[in-house]
Amino acid sequence: MPEAFRSATGLTGLFLVTIVLVAAAIGPFIAPYDPQVFHPQTRLEGPSLAHLLGTDQFGRDLLSRVLNGAPATVAFGLGATLLGVGAGSIIGVIAGTTGGWVDSIIMRVLDGLLAVPELLFTLLIVTFLGGGMGQAMLAVAVAFTPGMARIARSSVLSIRTREYVMAATARGKSSSYIVLREVLPNALGPIIVEGTIRVAFAIMIGATLGFLGLGAQPPSTEWGLMVAEARQYMFRNPWVVAVPGLAIAFAAMGFNLFGDALRDSLDPRRGN
Repeated sequence: MPEAFRSATGLTGLFLVTIVLVAAAIGPFIAPYDPQVFHPQTRLEGPSLAHLLGTDQFGRDLLSRVLNGAPATVAFGLGATLLGVGAGSIIGVIAGTTGGWVDSIIMRVLDGLLAVPELLFTLLIVTFLGGGMGQAMLAVAVAFTPGMARIARSSVLSIRTREYVMAATARGKSSSYIVLREVLPNALGPIIVEGTIRVAFAIMIGATLGFLGLGAQPPSTEWGLMVAEARQYMFRNPWVVAVPGLAIAFAAMGFNLFGDALRDSLDPRRGN
């Protein structure tokens, strides 16, 4: 195990990420109840032996609904991040390796997009595309692309002047060989670390869109939508909001701490 993951922060992040990923993988199969079946006689109950985390306004088991919603929430965070990181990395590598007027034009466009806060940018895109899980994921990916492009470009610029890159150029290697074999593999570290941390932001933004009715739609068990549907009953049973809210917090915290530990393992000087 890398040294950074032996710290309390690294172990906590690894532990939380493992729980979230396991819940996303097997949650729907181990849920004790059907998450969509109403039980009016047990509505808004607190934790008990029958319902470990209580029930919601329709008597549905909260533990079952959280477990059933884990795949959608985690898939949203990972999918939006992969799309944003992939698109941003391609743009950043092109800008960093090409240079000249191509780099200037790309960076001026990215600077304009980065001037808009990511959440506001996402809301604008979702409003244009319409509500829904797929549209929300695409909107988050587009909002992540400018920041990832700048990070990828910075990594490429710091690497393309290294000795091994200059040696490959002196040997007469083609530009595609230098980019794919020398530059890109050595630039992946910062991109992977930033992508891991951005999963946390993607999960929180996805939950925000679900809460606002612009992301997942009923009868989905996505955690942000669960908070939105139950918020008017929180004074009668706080568990209906606390359970999905804590699930979002744990998932985001886990990926954030995991990304920090991963960054420290790749850059020990920063960790020290």
